[in-house]
Amino acid sequence: MSEPASPDPDASTDAEVFLDAARTRIDAYLHEVLPPTDGPSARLAEAMAYSILAGGKRLRPALAQAACRAVGGDEERVLPFGAALEMIHTYSLIHDDLPAMDDDDLRRGRPTSHKVYGEALAVLAGDALHTLAFEVLLVRTEPADLARQAALELARAAGPHGMVGGQVEDLGAAGREPDEETLLLIQGGKTAALLRAACRGGALIGGGDEREVEAAGRYGRHLGFAFQMVDDVLDVTGTAETLGKTPGKDEAEHRMTWVAFEGVEATKARAEQEIGWAVEAIRDLPGRALLAGLARFVTRRDR
Repeated sequence: MSEPASPDPDASTDAEVFLDAARTRIDAYLHEVLPPTDGPSARLAEAMAYSILAGGKRLRPALAQAACRAVGGDEERVLPFGAALEMIHTYSLIHDDLPAMDDDDLRRGRPTSHKVYGEALAVLAGDALHTLAFEVLLVRTEPADLARQAALELARAAGPHGMVGGQVEDLGAAGREPDEETLLLIQGGKTAALLRAACRGGALIGGGDEREVEAAGRYGRHLGFAFQMVDDVLDVTGTAETLGKTPGKDEAEHRMTWVAFEGVEATKARAEQEIGWAVEAIRDLPGRALLAGLARFVTRRDR
């Protein structure tokens, strides 16, 4: 692989402004598509809303919007896909926090779903968000063939060869001596797959050609690795107040992380390298500046 490109540091300011706007846009859309909390199955609807409307960076739907813009598309068309991404991401967080998995009490600065609603309803709220994601995407994306392609991107990223498969590998690797091959397998599935899908889907819905969609996907994969590397560092250096979740869990549970493998400073350097490769991947996209700025945001974040 060639030497990574250097992201434009000035682009991160515009990216943060865009991220705020994208967050507002997707939050409004989520309110529109979530089931009402005063209707049938009100308690389930309340549990779904509790987790997905708790805030968060909304990075995945923002990336989909940015990739759509990068190929000259209309960002409004990608909102159903962005909502679906956030629903899949949120369902995974609900399930990750369960006692059978990470057993966490805090998420986004609030008690986790199972602490508020009990384990059974937390599982069902995650299940409901998972299925609603595909309903929203398939019903609200046109034409139908484009909806099918976007749904396939999301399903592949979320399933056994993506997020779920990565989580299984992560659970199985706990307590083992860290190695690079296993880390790439875990984090390529658990984190990078969904960010890759966000970028590919955004470019696809935006009307990008095959070359542009592939470039957006490479960007998303490298960005996903960098994002997870920064997460691994923040688990060591962050606080519950800044992170909105319990720090120090990785070390306490002997999880396989980049920090455990090579230390904090080397992990930071590796994240910078991944960001450089992400920017290199989109060098020929017409609207690359915003994606480059979002890449820089990933390494500068503190939560």
